[in-house]
Amino acid sequence: MLKGIAASSGVAIAKVYKLEMPEMKIEKKTANPEEEVAKLKAAVEKTVKDIEAIKERASQNLSAEELAVFDAHLMVAQDPEFIGAVEGQINSDNCNAEYAADSVANMYVSMFEAMEDAYMRERAADIKDVTVRLKANLLGVEIPDLTAINEEVVIVAYDLTPSDTAQLNKAYTKGFATEIGGRTSHSAIMARSLEIPAVVGCAGILETAKHGQEVILDAIKGDVILDPTAEQKVEYEAKRVAHEEEKEALKVLVDKPSISKDGHHVELAGNIGTPKDVEGVLENGGEGVGLYRTEFLYMNSQEFPTEDEQFIAYKMVLEGMKGKRVVVRTLDIGGDKKLPYFEFPEEMNPFLGYRAIRLCLDRKDIFRTQLRALCRASIYGRLCIMFPMIATVNEFVEAKAFFEECKAELIAEGVEVSDNIEVGMMVEIPAAAVLADQFAKHADFFSIGTNDLIQYSMAADRMSEKVSYLYQPYNPAILRLIKMTIDGAHKEGKWAGMCGEMAGEPNAVAILLGLGLDEFSMSATSILRARKMVTSLDKKEMEAVAEKCLSFETAAEVEAYVESVINK
Repeated sequence: MLKGIAASSGVAIAKVYKLEMPEMKIEKKTANPEEEVAKLKAAVEKTVKDIEAIKERASQNLSAEELAVFDAHLMVAQDPEFIGAVEGQINSDNCNAEYAADSVANMYVSMFEAMEDAYMRERAADIKDVTVRLKANLLGVEIPDLTAINEEVVIVAYDLTPSDTAQLNKAYTKGFATEIGGRTSHSAIMARSLEIPAVVGCAGILETAKHGQEVILDAIKGDVILDPTAEQKVEYEAKRVAHEEEKEALKVLVDKPSISKDGHHVELAGNIGTPKDVEGVLENGGEGVGLYRTEFLYMNSQEFPTEDEQFIAYKMVLEGMKGKRVVVRTLDIGGDKKLPYFEFPEEMNPFLGYRAIRLCLDRKDIFRTQLRALCRASIYGRLCIMFPMIATVNEFVEAKAFFEECKAELIAEGVEVSDNIEVGMMVEIPAAAVLADQFAKHADFFSIGTNDLIQYSMAADRMSEKVSYLYQPYNPAILRLIKMTIDGAHKEGKWAGMCGEMAGEPNAVAILLGLGLDEFSMSATSILRARKMVTSLDKKEMEAVAEKCLSFETAAEVEAYVESVINK
């Protein structure tokens, strides 16, 4: 048995499909430059067609935001600077195309990996993914085609690239286990989106597992069992069936309200990235949208989206939610989210730098376009607007005043705007949580972004494996910041929500209910499990549980205590 991190819950029993790249031995050879350039052009053309075909197959399963990675790959594959550099080396060295492509790719990867900017460093993975395909096409070797799998398998790999996960057919791919990764890694997020069991960060799996070997994947606990006994297969098949039956049974809660045993109602909402995601929220019984990440509108475009383009997207979401509350986060770029058409300043710590509301207040031309589009769309539903990365009361007051200015402009132009738009803020900076009672005098609501709140409170990059132990949602310090935020909102008669990963964790739901959270927003697939938890709890009892949790010293004590209360 091997241990890993349970990244997408479920149980799978199948054969191992070991995803390994073919050996590509590349040596420098003297060759005819004209012939090699022609070979390169043909290989580039085939690479582009391969990526387009993968994107087309992937569009059946993935949202627009998840498909955006293939647009990035197509840009790399057709980049004139990259192709020009390969042609230049072929002509200057009279060498073979695959050697030139490998040399130029390695130079680009090294250059991107050495950059300070996290987003640019991540582009190195895109270059590797594309150039491996290009080199395979130059050498005439086949890259494993996951779409050709025609039997039930558990995929075992070092990691899964975006193009790998996009090719997974749920009918045959029963789960996957990777050597590296964490709960917030790309492959983990994709697995949850596709509802495929996944165990990541499973050290030693690639060396130990053999192609065709029987395997049990317990993605509830994070266990991988190779060559299981007959008894283990019976035991885990029962566990798999129970998990599937539980998922099916949860569907009866789709149209039920989220009310605790003692009659307290909370709102369970979904996080979305595109208008297409509204369907998943409604299918899973979402009572609203608690986070619409508008940055994907910008990231999936070759230039700043126009007012009309944004208006159409916001209108679609508001109409799609049929009068249910929709919380739209204004542009949150910077840090690891960059735009190909906007140059960010070089910064030592981009996550702590020029991003989100800081950028919008500096570039009010960009901000005005978004706020006008939102105001125009407001008449089509129940709109709430929230500003990200707010650190000071002055920032929020300035942003809200600018919103009022844009709204007044439109009304003066004779454009109809709703008169009940709520304007709130993300609480993801500890300073904002500590001063929540003051912010609540100006904001209509709060939404707690736990992913960043934890990262900034613990001074730990949540994407770094070396400090991942500090990503502690249950740490009493984090719970106290959450309590300060909720209490600050309630003191002024305002509501408090949460749109971070924590909002969808069943055990966290119990604590948050006790702390008085009003709205929980999460991945659409987590809503029904959270509703089951809410309806099984007594809010009064959970208030005492939450109070006790605040008195502990460690996250482990909190988790153990909540587990014992829920399972008693």
